[in-house]
Amino acid sequence: MNKLVEILTYEVEAAFEKAGYDKQYAKVTLSNRPDLCEYQCNGAMAAVKVYRKAPIMIANDVVVALEGSICIEKVEAVNPGFINITLDADFVASYLKKMNAEDKLGVGEPEHKKTIMVDYGGANVAKALHVGHLRPAIIGESVKRIGRYVGHEVIGDVHLGDWGSQMGLVMMELKRRQPELPYFDESFEGEYPTESPFTIEELGEIYPTASAYAKENEEFKEAALQATYQLQNGHRGYTALWKHIMAVSLPDLKENYSNLNVEFDLWKGEADAKPYIADMVEYLKKEGYAHEDQGALVVDVKEETDAKEIPPCMILKSDGAALYATTDLATLVEREQVYKPDQVVYVTDKRQEMHFEQVFRCAKKTGIVRPETELKHIGFGTMNGKDGKPFKTRDGGVMRLSELVGDINSKMYEKIVENHAIEETEAKETAKKVGLAALKYGDLSNQAAKDYVFDVDRFISFEGNTGPYILYTIVRIKSILNKYEETGKKVADCQIQKSESASEKALMLEVAKFNLVMENAYEELAPHKVCAYIYDLANAFNRFYHETKILSEENETKKAGFIALLAITKRVLEACIDVLGFEAPERM
Repeated sequence: MNKLVEILTYEVEAAFEKAGYDKQYAKVTLSNRPDLCEYQCNGAMAAVKVYRKAPIMIANDVVVALEGSICIEKVEAVNPGFINITLDADFVASYLKKMNAEDKLGVGEPEHKKTIMVDYGGANVAKALHVGHLRPAIIGESVKRIGRYVGHEVIGDVHLGDWGSQMGLVMMELKRRQPELPYFDESFEGEYPTESPFTIEELGEIYPTASAYAKENEEFKEAALQATYQLQNGHRGYTALWKHIMAVSLPDLKENYSNLNVEFDLWKGEADAKPYIADMVEYLKKEGYAHEDQGALVVDVKEETDAKEIPPCMILKSDGAALYATTDLATLVEREQVYKPDQVVYVTDKRQEMHFEQVFRCAKKTGIVRPETELKHIGFGTMNGKDGKPFKTRDGGVMRLSELVGDINSKMYEKIVENHAIEETEAKETAKKVGLAALKYGDLSNQAAKDYVFDVDRFISFEGNTGPYILYTIVRIKSILNKYEETGKKVADCQIQKSESASEKALMLEVAKFNLVMENAYEELAPHKVCAYIYDLANAFNRFYHETKILSEENETKKAGFIALLAITKRVLEACIDVLGFEAPERM
C-alpha cells in the first residue's frame, strides 16, 4: 500500500510535467507549518536555476495543473514559491479504510527481503545484569521487532561475554576459597562433579570480590589472566568449571531478560567463535593480510582518506591470546557460513565505536564478509542520574537491573492502588506492564546515541511524553470501545466516515502516517522515531476525545464513524508499542 506522501508525490509529479517542468522537483513532504497546510512541495525553488523563472511563477503553474485532483481539497502557491496542500476529507477517510483492511495497516512487504542479524544484550556470564545492560537489551529488541514488522527475517543474538577475563577471575577466586576442588588438580583424571560448586547467589558475589582483589594483587591478576588463556586453549579442569558457570548463569540471565520482555533467537557467546579462530588466523596469515607488530598479530585497516588515526586491528596478543576483535571476526565467519546475513547490526556502548570501525574494516578488507554485507554499529549513550553522572545506587554502587525493575514496579503499584480500588493481583500485573512501559519508553524515546537523564518520577508520570501516558490513552480507547459494544453493537461493523471537525481530521492524518513512520524507523534503525510518533498520535486522539461527544452522539452513523476511527487508532498504537517491546493492560 502506497504511503500518503507517495500518492501526493505522484499527483504533483503529473502536475509538474503537465505544466512543462521536470517531475524530479515534485517531491512532497509533511508540512513543517501544520497551521498553514498539511503537506508541502518546495520544488519550485530548486527549479529556478533550470527554468530561469521566479519560483512563485513555477508554483502557480503547478497549482493550476493540480486542479481537479481527487485527493486534494485545497492547494495554493505561497511566496517565495511554496506549494501548500490540504487533503480532501473523503480521500483521507478512504485511505484509512484501506489501511484498516490490511494486516499490517498499510506496511507492505519489502521489495527485497533481507536476512538481518542483531547482536545485542552482550551480558557477561558470571556477572549480575546491571543498569548498563538495559540500553543494549531494549534498543536491540526494538530494532529486531521493527525489522520484522516491515517484513525482513531478523535474528537476535545475545552474544554473551563467556570467554573473557572474568572467567579467569572467577576461577582463581574459587581456587583461593576451595583449592581442594578437582578442577585445580592437574593430576586429576576422573570425571568432574555434575553439581556446580556454587549457586547463582554465590557466583554473583565471587566476581566482584575477585575483580577488587585483582586490582590490589598483581600476582592474583596474572594468575587470572593465565587461567583465561588456559581455558581458551582447552584446559580440562577449567573447561569443566566453565560449563558449571554457564549452567548456573544462563537461567538467571534468561529470567532477567524475560522480565524486560526481551527475547533472543540465539544464545551464543564468544566461546562459540572458538572453533573458527584457528582457521581464520591461518587464512589471514596465508593471504598476507595479517603481520606481526611487536609480537602481536595485526591487520592494517587505515585508509588514505582517514582524517583521524585508525590503529591496526589486533587479531592475537603477543602471548597468542584472543581478543574481542578476534571473537567478533570469528563470529562473523560463523554467521557468513551459517546464515549469510545481508546486514549485521551491533548494539553496544558508543565508546566501542573505534573497535567496530576496526573490525568492520578488517572483515571487509579480508573478505570475511561479502562486499555487499552491511555492517552497522548502533552506539548508545550513557544512562545518567539527575546529577548528570552515570546512574548509581544511593550508596554509589552499580545498580542491578533486577533491583531497578523492582523499584519501578513498586512505585507504579503504589500509584495504581492509591488512585483506584483494584484487586491486588490485578494491581501487581498492571504495575508490571505499566512499569515496563515507563522504563522502556523512557529510554527509547531518546535518540540512542545521546546520553539521557534517568528520572524515575518523570518516567512513571501519567502526563507528558511518557510510557504510562501512552498506555493510559490506549486504555481509554479500549474503555470507549467496550462501552459501545455493551450497547449491543459491534465495533467491527463500524465504518470510518469523512471527518467533520479539525480535531477529527488531525487524528485521521496522524493515523495515516503510520506506514511512513515504520519505514523510516527501520531505515534509520531508530526506535525513538516510533516513540515520537505515538506521542503525537496520543495527543491528537486526546484532543479529539475532549472536543467530541463520542458515545453520546445521537447520529448513529456519525457515532459509528467515531468508533471506527478509535478502533484503527488503537490498532496503530498497539502495533507501535509492540515493536517497542511492551503492552497495554485492560485498565489502569
